[in-house]
Amino acid sequence: MPRAVREQQMMDAAVRTFGQRGYRAASMDEIAELAGVSKPLVYLYLNSKEDLFTACIRRESESLMAAVQAGVEPGLPADRQLWDGLQAFFTHTARNPDGWAVLHQQARAQGEPFVGEVAVLREEIVAFVTGLIGAAAREAHSDPALPDRDVAGLAQALVGAAEALAGWANVTPGVSAREAATTLMNFSWAGLENLMHGRGWQPRGD
Repeated sequence: MPRAVREQQMMDAAVRTFGQRGYRAASMDEIAELAGVSKPLVYLYLNSKEDLFTACIRRESESLMAAVQAGVEPGLPADRQLWDGLQAFFTHTARNPDGWAVLHQQARAQGEPFVGEVAVLREEIVAFVTGLIGAAAREAHSDPALPDRDVAGLAQALVGAAEALAGWANVTPGVSAREAATTLMNFSWAGLENLMHGRGWQPRGD
């Protein structure tokens, strides 16, 4: 069997084991058995447990980002692009719950260097969403009304909400990717649209 195929089998087994058992509880013996190979072969191909976990984070990050980007068609209205991106995000996390558990739960719980690996993915997604919100502002105004700082803050809030909602959807029976995306659009887009048109909320008396 070609090395690349064998490595993917081991990575698949590792993601499943790390996602379901956690980084510390998972053993290389389990991963090797699930992949149908010997433990020395896992070490030969993927070095240490830390290196294997890092490789899993990078693979799952690239897969998620590619899915979101592929789900969005440039040139469509900003709300449709955001909707399509959210559907792609929730569809991917629902189809790959172990991969999402590795990214959203396990990596963040282990500290560095794993937190830094996940932070790279988050920055890419935030930048992507920032671009969509900025595009919406340009649609609403020939001279965008939202300052860059506000756009960046909204993108951070939206990505944080999507991360939390994906975790909840994956453990709540009957919640589809479409339902999760609709929930977040209803939560966020009305407020975003008001901001685009200068109807931002302010505390009473201020």
